[in-house]
Amino acid sequence: MLRWGLILGILLQASIVWAGAQQYQEISLSNRQELRQKFYGPTFQINSFRDVNHAVGWIAYQSGHLRKRMPDDRKRRDFLRMVHYEATRYQLDPDLVLALIEVESGFNRFALSHVGASGLMQVMPFWKDLIGNRTDSLFEMQTNLRYGCIILRHYLDIEGNNLQRALARYNGSLGSDAYPNIVLGAWQGRYRYTGAV
Repeated sequence: MLRWGLILGILLQASIVWAGAQQYQEISLSNRQELRQKFYGPTFQINSFRDVNHAVGWIAYQSGHLRKRMPDDRKRRDFLRMVHYEATRYQLDPDLVLALIEVESGFNRFALSHVGASGLMQVMPFWKDLIGNRTDSLFEMQTNLRYGCIILRHYLDIEGNNLQRALARYNGSLGSDAYPNIVLGAWQGRYRYTGAV
C-alpha cells in the first residue's frame, strides 16, 4: 500500500503544470510607459528570419516537435512564424520561447491556471493594466505571445540577462532553480536549432 502511495505521489509530481504566476511588482511610471511603447510600437521588420534557407530550416526543424500537438501543417507553420517574429522582436531566442510555451501550457492556447495565468505563455492578467489594454484577449495567440515575450525581456533586463533568474521571475519562483532547469532542459534537449535539419 505504501509503495502505491509513493508511485502515485511521483506521478502527481511529474504531471505538475508549471503555469506561470508572475508576481505583481510595482513598476515605475517611466518603465511602464517604456514597456507600453515597446508593446504597441511599430514592427521593425516584416520577416524575422535571416533568409529563406533559415526560415525553411527552422520551421521544418520545429515542425517535427509540434506535429502531434498541431497536426494542421498550415496552422503549425503560421504559429511558428508568429513565435519567431515575436521572440525576435524582443531580442529573445525563438527556440527558448518554444521551450517556455511547452512547459507553461503544453501549447494549449486556452490554458488557464488556478491563479488566472492565461494562454500559451501563461500571462497573468494584471499585465494588461500595466502595459496593454484591459480588452486584450490573452487567449488570442499573437497577443499572448507578444505579452509573454515582452514580459520575459523585461525580466531579463531586470536580471542583467541572467536567464536562470529571469525564467524564475517569469514563473514566480525566484530563488528556486526547478522551473528554470525544466525550461532550459526542454530548450537544449528539443528546441535548440543549430541550423542542421
